[in-house]
Amino acid sequence: MTEGKLVYIASPYAGDVEGNVAFAKAACRYAAAKGDTPVAVHLMYPQFLDDRVPKEREAGLKMGRRVLAACEEIWLCGERMSAGMKAEEAEAKRLGIPIRLVPSSSVRSVMESGEKQEHGEDIQGMEEIKLC
Repeated sequence: MTEGKLVYIASPYAGDVEGNVAFAKAACRYAAAKGDTPVAVHLMYPQFLDDRVPKEREAGLKMGRRVLAACEEIWLCGERMSAGMKAEEAEAKRLGIPIRLVPSSSVRSVMESGEKQEHGEDIQGMEEIKLC
């Protein structure tokens, strides 16, 4: 794995938090396997900010926009676009940051291969991402 482009990983968080966190981790692994450096603020900020506290939520959104501005691309992962992802997409467009759509099938292939890897098998079946 190398440290290619700095890519902002956007995927749903709220709702099925456990499943969505697993999906976001797999999206990061997918980006890293492609040779890029992923950043997923929705994996990091909930470690020390409470999304239910309005001031902390706003602080997290503001910090996320700052991180996005430093990235070379944003990857919208999965077919479901949360309100947060839509806002991140709009900010990326405003900043002129390239947007890539990453189908959930690509991310899920990493989730499945991660299970295989625990048993000593290599990552297989990764699909190419689509530039939009």
